[in-house]
Amino acid sequence: MSHSNTAFHQLLKPLSRHEFEAEAKKHHVGQKLRSATRWDQFVGMAMSQLSGRQSLRDIQSNLEAQQHKLYHLGAKPIARSTLARLNEVQPAELYKQVFARLLHRCKSMQGNHKFRFKNPLYSLDASAIDLSLSVFPWAAHRDDTANIKLSVGLNHGTQVPEFVALSDGQENDMIEGRKFDFPKGSIVAFDKGYVDYQWFKSLTDKGVFFVTRLRAKAVYRVEERRYADHSKGVFSDQIIQLSSAHAIKRGAPKLRRIGYRDATTGKFYEFLTNNFQLAAATIAAIYKDRWQVELFFKAIKQNLKIRAFVGTSRNAVLTQIWIAMITYLLLAFARHSAKSGWTVQRILRVIQLNLFDRRSLKSILMPDPPDHKKSEPQMRLAL
Repeated sequence: MSHSNTAFHQLLKPLSRHEFEAEAKKHHVGQKLRSATRWDQFVGMAMSQLSGRQSLRDIQSNLEAQQHKLYHLGAKPIARSTLARLNEVQPAELYKQVFARLLHRCKSMQGNHKFRFKNPLYSLDASAIDLSLSVFPWAAHRDDTANIKLSVGLNHGTQVPEFVALSDGQENDMIEGRKFDFPKGSIVAFDKGYVDYQWFKSLTDKGVFFVTRLRAKAVYRVEERRYADHSKGVFSDQIIQLSSAHAIKRGAPKLRRIGYRDATTGKFYEFLTNNFQLAAATIAAIYKDRWQVELFFKAIKQNLKIRAFVGTSRNAVLTQIWIAMITYLLLAFARHSAKSGWTVQRILRVIQLNLFDRRSLKSILMPDPPDHKKSEPQMRLAL
């Protein structure tokens, strides 16, 4: 055990240092860095994500305390003034690209969602990361609020955010949502904020299925009525054509409307989908499972450093958020390797307590059970 690398070192292994350095050369401004490198910056900021450090001074102190262990990572402690300058000046685009490269490796991980169908299942949503208007005036959203918007397409099988974008808070959710290139045959669930008839046609033409809710004032005509199993909460199952001038102009395809009443809450829903094969109750369950992306947002906001920032510029904030997302992917790798059924949130909490321990990740995440056989003879002797 004493010869193991630290848990932090093992957690960073999926990152290619060679690829990181190549990207760092592409995304550099100004004079050559002398007192610290982009790798030093990343290690310091990633450590702060995992250990819950609250300030630049706190990060510096922790790095200095672990200096001999950082050596094996090819990193060194970084002064808070230097870290602040790198966060403010050096392009956050580096970490966006590092995230993309790491995500490519994550896609090789196997994972199954809870449904019987084999199609990859995604939830699409966006969440605001609130900022102080007085401290971050560049992020003004309204007269009294400021925020950055994080858009995510979450894979339900792996719990990995395969599509991620950061944008200004006032930007419509659809702007980034339309850019996500979901794979053919996949199913994407999203709320009414993403209803766009032209996009519906685009998704259908690409062979991507979607599940959403019908807007209250939508105009349509019923072209076919299907059997509705009331015992499963399904009160209508119809093939419809959106028939407003707006929908016709944008080429809205034929869709399926499902009327469903939730047995627990008694609430009635109207779902809209371009999937005509799955059972109506399954379509309703897919939309309900969209809650997974809400849990994802809740987990990263509670456990990663994306609510309190150590820099005030737009670049510094984006740097911190992208490094938080990289950290989440690294934790997802650890979760996959451990195969213990743990959530990323639970793994983060355990690693926080063992970050610089020289123990294997496996022994940290899956410790051996107590050996009762060895203790039994001692107990007998004591008696």
